[in-house]
Amino acid sequence: MGKENYVLEMSGIVKEFPGVKALDNAQLFLRPGTVHALMGENGAGKSTLMKCLFGIYAKDAGEIKVNGESVSYDNPKQALENGVSMVHQELNQVRQTRVADNIWLGRFPKKGLVVDEKYMIEETQKIFDDLGIQVDPRAKVSTLSVSQAQMIEIAKAVSYDAKIVVMDEPTSSLTEKEVAHLFRIIDQLKAKGVGIIYISHKMEEILKISDDVTIMRDGKWIATEPAAELTTDKIIKLMVGRDLTNRFPPKTNTPGEPILKVENFNTVYAPKIQDVSFELKRGEILGVAGLMGSGRTELVEALFGLRKVDSGKVYVDGKEIKNKDSLAAIKNGFALLTEERRATGIFATADIRFNSIIANIKAYANKLGALNDKTMKDDTQWVIDSMHVKTPSEKTKIGSLSGGNQQKVILGRWLLTTPDILMLDEPTRGIDVGAKYEIYQLILDLANKGKGVIVISSEMPELLGISDRIMVMSNGRLAGIVNTAETNQEEILALAAKYI
Repeated sequence: MGKENYVLEMSGIVKEFPGVKALDNAQLFLRPGTVHALMGENGAGKSTLMKCLFGIYAKDAGEIKVNGESVSYDNPKQALENGVSMVHQELNQVRQTRVADNIWLGRFPKKGLVVDEKYMIEETQKIFDDLGIQVDPRAKVSTLSVSQAQMIEIAKAVSYDAKIVVMDEPTSSLTEKEVAHLFRIIDQLKAKGVGIIYISHKMEEILKISDDVTIMRDGKWIATEPAAELTTDKIIKLMVGRDLTNRFPPKTNTPGEPILKVENFNTVYAPKIQDVSFELKRGEILGVAGLMGSGRTELVEALFGLRKVDSGKVYVDGKEIKNKDSLAAIKNGFALLTEERRATGIFATADIRFNSIIANIKAYANKLGALNDKTMKDDTQWVIDSMHVKTPSEKTKIGSLSGGNQQKVILGRWLLTTPDILMLDEPTRGIDVGAKYEIYQLILDLANKGKGVIVISSEMPELLGISDRIMVMSNGRLAGIVNTAETNQEEILALAAKYI
C-alpha cells in the first residue's frame, strides 16, 4: 500500500520535556475511512503524540503530513480549520454556557455584527439529529450528565467537518447503550471517509471497532498491526513488553469483623439514595456495581460528608459517627478517591509534593503552625516509591503526568492519612493494563492490612476480579449483595435493572 493512501502520516516524531523524552521517533499512519487504535501503557506517549498533531505541543523533530502535505499547526484552532479534530479524555467545556455556545465557541455565526442565534441553534439541532443525540441545544452544559457532555464533544468534533478525528478514551464515561450509539456515529464517519484515531485501554472494544492498531511503549513506536490479526494477549505483550498472564493478582485477603455498618441511609437532593443498608468488613474488598445514575457515586459522597443526609445511621467499629463534612470523615478514618480525577482529584498546576500531602497537611505542622519540610519530602518520596509513580521529580507538576500516574499520586495522598475505610470511585478509569494490575495489588495490600475497601467500577470483569462481595445499586436503592465467587455478569446486570 502506497503512502498516498494515508490521510495522515506522522514519522520520526520527537518531543522532549525537562528530564523526560516523551516521544522518541514515534510514528502513525492513518488510512481514510478507518479506525486506527492507538494503544500503550500510561506514559507511553499516546496523548503527547496527538497533542503534537493538534498544535498543543510543538514537536522537536519529525514530519506530519495531512493529505500528503507537510503541516505544522501552531495551535488547535489551526488544526480544526484544517480538518483535524480532537475529543479529549478530560472534558474542557464552558459549563455555565449553553450547549450550542460550546459547539460554536470561537467561530460564532454572525448576522452583521451580532451572533446569528437562530442559525446557530438550528445548525446545532441538525448535527444532533444527524448523530441521533437527544440534547436540547439551549440547555446549560452544567445540567448535562458526564455521558451527555461527552456526546456534545463528539458532536463538536464532527461539526468541523473534520477529515481526521482523534478520540481519547471516548467511552470512559458512557454506558453500554451509549457506547453502541458512539459506535454507530463512528460507522457514519467512516462511511464519509473520515479517519479516526481511537485511544482506549479497553481491549475488547479495540478489537471490535478497529481496522488497524498501533502500539507504543516508553515514547517509541512498537508495532502497527491489522486488528483482525491481534488478540488481547498479544496486545498486552506488545504494550508491556512481557506476558501478563493474569489481569488480577491472586486473592490473599481474608475478611474479618464488620468495620462499617450503614443503616437506612437516605439523602436529601436528587439523585437520591433511598433506604440503603449494608456492612463492610475489615480486610474486605466490597465492589459496587450499577448503571449510570444508579446512585453509586452519590452513596460514597454522602458517606464522606459531601452530600446532605436526610436520615440513617453510620457505625464504625460499633460506634455511631456523623460525617458532617469531609474533614469529619477524614478524622473518622474515611478516604475518598473521586470519580473525576481532573475535576475533583488533582490540583493540576501544583507539583507532586503538594498533591501528595494536601489531605494530611496538619500532620506536618508544629504547635506554631510551621511545616516540617523534611517530613513532607520523605512522605512525598514514599508516595512516589510505593505507588511506582513515573516522574522526573517531586517538583513535577501533576498535570503533566499520565492519567495512571496522577491516579497513583491521589491514592498515595489518601494512604498518608492512614484511613481505615477507603472508598475508591472508578480507581482504574483511563488507566492501562499494567498500571491497573499495580493498583489492584495496592488495593489487595490494603485489605491484607485490615482496611475496609469499597470499589465502585463500571467494568464488570474488574469487580469480579478483585472484590469479595458485590453490592448492586439501582435507581438510588440497594438491589442486592452477592458473593463474588458465586455470581456472574448476568445476575449483576439483572439486579442493576431491578428498579428501573
